[in-house]
Amino acid sequence: MMRDLSHAAATAMLRHEHEVILRALTLLERVGQGLEAGPPVDRAALTWLIDFFRTFADRCHHGKEEQHLFPALERHGVPREGGPLGVMLQEHEDGRAFLRATTQGDDRARAEAVRGYVALLRAHIDKENEILFPIAEQVLAEEEQRVLAQAFEAVEQVVVGPGIHERLLAKLAELEGK
Repeated sequence: MMRDLSHAAATAMLRHEHEVILRALTLLERVGQGLEAGPPVDRAALTWLIDFFRTFADRCHHGKEEQHLFPALERHGVPREGGPLGVMLQEHEDGRAFLRATTQGDDRARAEAVRGYVALLRAHIDKENEILFPIAEQVLAEEEQRVLAQAFEAVEQVVVGPGIHERLLAKLAELEGK
């Protein structure tokens, strides 16, 4: 999705993505509750949501953070080990493990993995929005934020491709309407 990057800060882009991810988490939580309760579950929606989290949340969003934001923060003295970056990186790994588990085992095990993933990611987003991004906004100059925003756009084009962002949002809205 091409955006006007002249006024967009990198952290604003990531916060916007958090809003989209939180919407998808609400849907995933609903499907996960269905897995546990036993009524028929929209398996296609579950498959789409897991793919959404693997592609958009992990490869694209977390990719932007891991490839660009975190190294920039490290260059400004924000520690990886024993600091917020190490925590964020560990939570990215924990989230990947939960996502793998959502496709394994019986419905009860999958529901448990969904519950763990939803809780982890909601807490993770809160930490980034309330702690990490304010740190970034303090240490990164406006020009550096613009350069990061352009790098984020490049990651998105490589990971999801042109026009896919809009299609993901449309499918998300469709699932929310069900």
